[in-house]
Amino acid sequence: MGPIRLIAVVLIIVGTLGLAYGGFSYTKNTHEMSVGPIDVSLHEKKTIPFPVWAGVGAILVGGALLLVAKPNS
Repeated sequence: MGPIRLIAVVLIIVGTLGLAYGGFSYTKNTHEMSVGPIDVSLHEKKTIPFPVWAGVGAILVGGALLLVAKPNS
């Protein structure tokens, strides 16, 4: 599999996952405090949305690359 086909497949997979999940979230440790034997920490949950247009665009670009790529590349 050539590099263009590999990029096309990755774009299609990323676009499909982006449409299926709509974004991703992660937890960030914002504050930590230790007073004697007591430990206190604050966790903040952040969400990053994945726009629908970006998912559809990635799938379309990946499909176009698959169609344009030469079979032996």
